[in-house]
Amino acid sequence: MNPSDLSLLLVEPSSVQQKIIVSHLKEAGVASIDTVATGFEASAYVEKYPPDLILSAMYLPDMSATDLLSSLRQTHPQQDINFMLVSSETSFAALDPIRQAGVIAILPKPFNYDDLNRALRTTIDYIKPEEIALKNYDVTELNVLVVDDSSTARKHLSRVLNNIGISKLTTAINGLEAIEKIEADEFDLIVTDFNMPEMDGQQLIEYVRTEMGNTLIPILMVTSEDNETRLGNVHQAGVSAICDKPFEPQSVREILFQVLDDHA
Repeated sequence: MNPSDLSLLLVEPSSVQQKIIVSHLKEAGVASIDTVATGFEASAYVEKYPPDLILSAMYLPDMSATDLLSSLRQTHPQQDINFMLVSSETSFAALDPIRQAGVIAILPKPFNYDDLNRALRTTIDYIKPEEIALKNYDVTELNVLVVDDSSTARKHLSRVLNNIGISKLTTAINGLEAIEKIEADEFDLIVTDFNMPEMDGQQLIEYVRTEMGNTLIPILMVTSEDNETRLGNVHQAGVSAICDKPFEPQSVREILFQVLDDHA
């Protein structure tokens, strides 16, 4: 599958920006591009003609991109919504909600060709996923625990893991619930968020490594956290690897090779 095979909906209120972004998309090989200016128009379009990818500005006349993505996921729970943000926004507080909602890529504005091309390849990876092949594990037999307080994030993570061949998934909404499930079952991998109520990801890792004495189980943290001190504390707690939100499926595959095969 190539970028030329993608159908794309651009949600951008500025006609000038629409022309600029469409031009970049065509240079990258995308041929099928429709444009709308508002969240309402985007929702109506998706209802009739579900695109392979929605590319949206952050701030629309009637809602934010976060509101649009959340609404689409609620309206079409069984449909894979591949949503990419194009924005000059840099505030963590503004970007974190859309990261948690499962945006597949965030492109800065203005973006360069390499950023766009990588994001399009990520989209194709979501649509036509490649199953991971591990030397030391049968991927279909891996028992994985996904821990995140956001139901949307849990679904998004589960989808990515399903797409690479992992089907035995258990979920928990925070560290406390995760501990209950870890004590009741044997897992090959824990995938956890950082910021959660009751018990966060760092506290979960510390409990597993120290209180339970389990130093072997791989723990992958998927987080939008950008505070270097806090991330340093997570490394000290014994995390096996950290993956940024939004993440690329290829990055997840590479990290799983690292934490499962290299340490088996």
